[in-house]
Amino acid sequence: MVYAERAFRELEAADGFLWNTMIRGFGICGESGKAFEWYGRMKERGVVADNFTFCFLLKVCGGSGCETVLGKQLHCCVMRHGLDSHVFVRNSLIHMYGMFGEIEVARQLFDEITDPELVAWNTVIDCCVSCGEFEEAMKLFEAMLARGIEPDEASLVVTLSACSATGALDFGRWVHSLVDEKGLGGVVTVCNSLVDMYAKCGAVEAATRIFDGINGRNIVSWNAMISGMAMHGHGNEALGLFSRMLDENLVCPNEVTFLGVLCACNHNGFVELGRRYFASMVEDYGLKPTIKHYGCMVDVLGRCGFVGEAYQLIQSMPMECNAVVWRTLLAACRVHGEVELGEVVRKHLLEIEPDHSSDYVLLANMYADSEQWSKTARVRKSMRNRRVQKPVPGNSSVLRAGV
Repeated sequence: MVYAERAFRELEAADGFLWNTMIRGFGICGESGKAFEWYGRMKERGVVADNFTFCFLLKVCGGSGCETVLGKQLHCCVMRHGLDSHVFVRNSLIHMYGMFGEIEVARQLFDEITDPELVAWNTVIDCCVSCGEFEEAMKLFEAMLARGIEPDEASLVVTLSACSATGALDFGRWVHSLVDEKGLGGVVTVCNSLVDMYAKCGAVEAATRIFDGINGRNIVSWNAMISGMAMHGHGNEALGLFSRMLDENLVCPNEVTFLGVLCACNHNGFVELGRRYFASMVEDYGLKPTIKHYGCMVDVLGRCGFVGEAYQLIQSMPMECNAVVWRTLLAACRVHGEVELGEVVRKHLLEIEPDHSSDYVLLANMYADSEQWSKTARVRKSMRNRRVQKPVPGNSSVLRAGV
């Protein structure tokens, strides 16, 4: 963009198209501040913003972590220019509010459209998935079909992701039938979504069949299959698939790949392999472990009794440790009777989430297992005094034929 700026400044008079090009370029490069700075210059020069200007800026707002207030101010500018009903601008507004997590506003903007086209449907379904409204996303997909709108690759991919998140296997199978009906079974992105859906829903055999039939597998294909196998206890198969991927040498593993690999090591208790792969992602592939990788490695070590090593790993983390990782170590201390270390871990948790019920329960049970009854009573009394309540137990139901 440095060269683009130089070339732009040499122009005597730039029209709206060129201003929009610069704004779009900064947005693509992730320089949201620059994009809005140039929008301000554009207005100062008397160049009128059009639908393209606002589409680019709204996309920048939704994808760069901008504050909601900035997006709402931009929405006001859109309305002042009379462009809020423009189909592309309206879709961009829906997307922006969805990325802000304001699904009610996004849905209202969608519902105001008299006859929404496919892109509008895809946008609002994607917003629902982004906001965790998976059931609503699937209902909207059904409503779209009922309105006679034919789904495309984007519709199917985002709906399958909703099925993956909720474990809606039957709905996912129905979407799969639509994939075959539309002749999209050879599209890699759609196949990847099918693999992910079947794997996360526990239908590993179906996922494997689709994976084996993909021509031109990419890293997403491998990651979906490895993670799905690891998630459902097929650790050896997941690690075997990872070795196969490395042997074929067609794609390079990324952070997601190693998360699935560490998960497989965790479920199978492969401590040494876990250590080796954790080191390999940094030393061999130059990847930076995230909090999820550290958390998974802490679990690998903790489950097998290496709680001291797990604590040292947390201490060496380049980022702040969260409550989930500390709680994982506390649970391991309880299982392996490491009371002293458990007390240290509990102090860290008190600084982050002082009133989380499971921490009290884990600590009390750890004292009870070591027959330190006075400390057990003290923890339970503290829990009552702070009015910390255990979560309401869940219920399960089993469907039987004819019942």
